Amino acid sequence: MSGCEAPRGTRPAVRDPGNGGHLPGGGGTFAALAWPNYRLWFIGQMTSLFGTWMQSTAQGYLVFELTRSSAWLGYIGFAGGIASWLFMLLGGVLADRVSRRSILVVTQALSMLLAFALSALVFARVVAPWHIIVLAFLLGVVNAFDAPARQSFVLELVSREHLTNAIALNSTMFNAATVVGPAVGGLAYAAFGPGWCFAINGGSFVAVIAALLAMRFGPAPAAAPRRAIRVQVGEGLRAIAAERRILALIVLVGLSSLFGFSFVTLMPAWAVKILGGDARTNGLLQSARGAGALVAALGIASLGRFRGRGRLLTAGSLAFPVVLAGLSFTRGLPLSLACLLLAGAAFIGMFNLANALVQTLVPDAVRGRVMSVYNLSFLGLAPIGSLTIGAAAERFGEPTAMLAFAVASLACTGGVALAAPSLRRLA
Repeated sequence: MSGCEAPRGTRPAVRDPGNGGHLPGGGGTFAALAWPNYRLWFIGQMTSLFGTWMQSTAQGYLVFELTRSSAWLGYIGFAGGIASWLFMLLGGVLADRVSRRSILVVTQALSMLLAFALSALVFARVVAPWHIIVLAFLLGVVNAFDAPARQSFVLELVSREHLTNAIALNSTMFNAATVVGPAVGGLAYAAFGPGWCFAINGGSFVAVIAALLAMRFGPAPAAAPRRAIRVQVGEGLRAIAAERRILALIVLVGLSSLFGFSFVTLMPAWAVKILGGDARTNGLLQSARGAGALVAALGIASLGRFRGRGRLLTAGSLAFPVVLAGLSFTRGLPLSLACLLLAGAAFIGMFNLANALVQTLVPDAVRGRVMSVYNLSFLGLAPIGSLTIGAAAERFGEPTAMLAFAVASLACTGGVALAAPSLRRLA
């Protein structure tokens, strides 16, 4: 049996996504919305993500307001992501073993409770940086189980023909929320304080939980035989090793997360120390990045079955660090916003295409486990980047730290492009 074959008796990862498995008509940018279950997912997630970005923006600024330290921004990012190393692979096994919808209902409910807990601490006027670190770590544990289920759940909502479109629309709703959520979060923070940002986020999870419970599926596939977790993890790793293009995509995403995406950690400090702004400035910076990402996500969704995805992926991976290097030299708000617009477009374009290509190449029977490794490369390396860039900014200043990480990111993505030319040939 090769590494890409499903073990005997293992259930496939795909369920009938409603409509009796029949492909709805229509195409174009919003083709995946023809599937009823995906429409529910889109609406519920869109609502929840507005709250998530309000909290993310407010939390970063609250930490900076409490500590006045870029290093502390890195600590929070590290605490939120390190749980990926501890639990993400287990989350992938669980995603291939039990109902992904059930996993997502539980993880969304736990995320809601953590948001309300942070809100309560703020309203009680007892919140301290260590509280935020603990809650960030707990949310990271929840996300370690949520991410593999979420990524592999998409193929239960649409047909394989609409998979790339659905992944791009997932990113569209994520980044539409990134445009509005941070700006509203910054305004709400300045007007009412961070507690209300966290409370609104907690309430927003009701929408996605309700959407998940309202979905209707065909009969569930036969359950997989229960084998040791290490055996199941090994099957996922062998599937990756057997398809070198998946491995190259995972490495590319991981290195971009480690050296590139970590710049987001510095946004609250950039808003205050470099641009002389406040919580509203921080919200605008985050929203500009989201606006660029939204444009890129809509562009990818509109491509349909475009055959040059590998070349576009490579171009985005090289453009992203170049734009970050340009951002490191800006000292005014308009240029910073322009650079963040381009950075958001380049990064999300690369990330969406990598996600779609991995899901196209991966065998259904190990989809959850492969996606757990994919998410580990992104979410697991991001906290290391956050911790390192925060410490570097504390010692050398935010512009120098950002430039150094941009150069490192360009060297890594350029190395992947040279070492894995097969990526450029992916359709």
